[in-house]
Amino acid sequence: MADALSVLPSICAYPDDKCENLQIEVVLPGVEKKDISFKISESGFYVKARKEGVNYMGSYSIDCSVIPEKTVATYSNGILKVTVPYRQPLEKLVDVKIE
Repeated sequence: MADALSVLPSICAYPDDKCENLQIEVVLPGVEKKDISFKISESGFYVKARKEGVNYMGSYSIDCSVIPEKTVATYSNGILKVTVPYRQPLEKLVDVKIE
């Protein structure tokens, strides 16, 4: 039996429209929900998933502190969607003029 290929999953992370929550989307094509592990702390997250022949895994830092205990995650059609509130919403952002 051949070894499984280890790859980084495709990740997209962005603030929601109100800058209150961090939205994380992880693309895991062909993976069953039971084969996904997602762990999060105030400053980062780790994802590990597997399907036959492929191991997806990676760890990522989060620049703005979040509240990991309030994380909500759903999985559908190969995409893991995670919502986690920022510890302090991004309300004090400064608009930078681009020249």
